[in-house]
Amino acid sequence: MTNDTTRREALIGIGAAAGLALLPQAACAQPARKIGYAIVGLGNYATNQIMPAFANCKDARITALVSGTPEKLAKYGAQYGVPDKNRYSYATFDRIADNPDVDVVYVILPVAMHPEYSIRASRAGKHVMCEKPMAPTSRECEAMIAAAAKAGRKLMIGYRSRFQPHNVAAIDLCRTKAIGDLRMIRTAHGFPIQPNQWRLDRKMSGGGSMMDIGIYSLQAARYLAGAEPVEVTAVESTDRRDPRFATVEDRVDFTLRFPSGLLASCISSYNSNHNEYRAIGSEGWVELEPATAYRGQAMRVRKGGETSTPNIDTSGPDQFAGQLDHFARCVRDNRMPIVPGEEGLRDIRIIEAIYRSMREKRAVSLA
Repeated sequence: MTNDTTRREALIGIGAAAGLALLPQAACAQPARKIGYAIVGLGNYATNQIMPAFANCKDARITALVSGTPEKLAKYGAQYGVPDKNRYSYATFDRIADNPDVDVVYVILPVAMHPEYSIRASRAGKHVMCEKPMAPTSRECEAMIAAAAKAGRKLMIGYRSRFQPHNVAAIDLCRTKAIGDLRMIRTAHGFPIQPNQWRLDRKMSGGGSMMDIGIYSLQAARYLAGAEPVEVTAVESTDRRDPRFATVEDRVDFTLRFPSGLLASCISSYNSNHNEYRAIGSEGWVELEPATAYRGQAMRVRKGGETSTPNIDTSGPDQFAGQLDHFARCVRDNRMPIVPGEEGLRDIRIIEAIYRSMREKRAVSLA
């Protein structure tokens, strides 16, 4: 979330408070109804990161669960107070259309399943938050956007780092030219992946490290630059003798060229640990390491020959609660989220160009 968005929402809050002061005391006592989320897919990320974050939300709550595992529905239904009538299997998912407790469907499934359940949720008349990457192909992204538009519902992609305070601060430093004009961005994301998981099956994941962890490097380059790249060059390094990489890629080194001449040098890897970026300007630089982890972000800034460690305010909601509340407010106030489906589509189109550059061993235009 950009600082402008934060300021704008704060001003809306001030205006609302002034209006409430004119209402009878009984009316002021009525809190706004929290927006109800149905969580689709009860895997590790959903149960260990997303669902616990609702405890820190002001505008969002869990009202329904969807899973193919009855034991998970029973366990997490009891934990989060979700009644039996709001627990769905994938076979009964479409019945969610008749549930007024559900405003938003949050799709947290393997990538290949994102299009189907996002489109079905839109057709059910629900707003949709979908995890990244948005879909295996740009054509599927377009279908998801079209389904939401036809239903008159909103679609947001789960780019949580856009709501993380250190990342918000880094974006602001770049936008305000606190480190001068941007000259270069370096970003690297990767981890040694364990075998025997859906991420290593191209049919389920849509790709390897580039789709899964490389999207963080791509996103960071784009939101720090504040512009869209016009060309990409990519090189793949994959040991096909490694059974983990039978159908997906390991390492990808890619370079994005922006209209200003700014270059972003990016790494995506399934065999080495990286979680960092540095934006280099004409008067200094800003770096985060870790940059886009679940927690523990740290920032350094170089300016005027001195390196400092800014004190970033993290007293508010974390990135998970931040994105959940942001979309809830967008739904309630009929506003466009800062990371709509079109943002996810842009990433997938660039990733498709990266794969093309890898195959054809040449620069690919994005214009």
